Amino acid sequence: MALLSFDQVGILGMAAAVPAQTIRNREYTEFFAAEDVAEIVDKTGIEERRFAPAGMCASDLVFAAAEKLIADLTIDKEEIDLLVFVSQTPDYRMPATSVLLQDRLGLSKQTMAFDLSLGCSAFVYALSVVYSLVHSGQIRKALLLDGETRSRVYHPKDRRVAFLFGDGGVAALIEKNPKFGKSYFSLNSDGSRGDLIKIKAGGYRYPSSAETVQERVVDEHGNISTDEHGAMNGADVFNFVIQEIPSDIKRILTAAETEKDAIDYFVFHQANAFMNGYLAKKLKLPLEKVPSCIREFGNTSSVSIPLTIVSQLQGQMDGSTKMLLSGFGVGMSWASCVMDFEGCWISDLVEV
Repeated sequence: MALLSFDQVGILGMAAAVPAQTIRNREYTEFFAAEDVAEIVDKTGIEERRFAPAGMCASDLVFAAAEKLIADLTIDKEEIDLLVFVSQTPDYRMPATSVLLQDRLGLSKQTMAFDLSLGCSAFVYALSVVYSLVHSGQIRKALLLDGETRSRVYHPKDRRVAFLFGDGGVAALIEKNPKFGKSYFSLNSDGSRGDLIKIKAGGYRYPSSAETVQERVVDEHGNISTDEHGAMNGADVFNFVIQEIPSDIKRILTAAETEKDAIDYFVFHQANAFMNGYLAKKLKLPLEKVPSCIREFGNTSSVSIPLTIVSQLQGQMDGSTKMLLSGFGVGMSWASCVMDFEGCWISDLVEV
């Protein structure tokens, strides 16, 4: 069981950037009947999403967020010793996007930089990695950048996924400081469920070919996709969530020696409104403690937890705020943490 804890490490500030292009799901009727679209929107709770235009990558979104955050906090870039880029939609297969961002942001050549690829649980996972490095005392400040352009991963003619995913990028600045208390992390994985959310082709197990990019009907409902687009078994993903996440949240609360009532906000991965509503009901959480941005931005994968914080909690975190974060999905992997935010700066949302 991977249960980690850290002391005197925390987040100084956060910023987020989203594409200016807004997709209104109820108008997304090019391939589907309007009544079918309305049913999907009502069920998922996703009214709008942001789509990156051609030529815009996840790195462009996190760059905008990072520049905003650094400017707002008047941070000396020479003090940033670590940059971690989280994404499953990087600029290239190689080199690592983090290294390109080090140069683009004008950070020192002595900056440690690397990528993490995990999916919906990745922000919490990445926080644990960054916290562990900062906790050593050798890193002055760390920049955690998390970006996804998931709108390009799923086929627009596959109604199982066509209305769910959007794009965004976030930046979090992390340092060691006595003002921060203890934080607790629970990190989990189950590769036996790896087929539940998957892009079959385009990697090295199944390389791209003329066949892998061909559109075809993929199920008895007439959904159309290719082997190079994401496929998801929604029913089994839901079963995974209800089997694993409530118990993990109870486990991290026990590890942190914290009661539910002591948590100011529970921030879940924004999969869909129905799933998160179920979690809140199962855990008997008051809805005012469960912020959500699913209606405005859809499922942005690993970006969804920090995007919820930036878009929904600005102005509500001036003092000490205790949060439980829980990310879950592709892998399958899931991660939860309990942490205190001490005067965390939240920048205005940036549109790119």
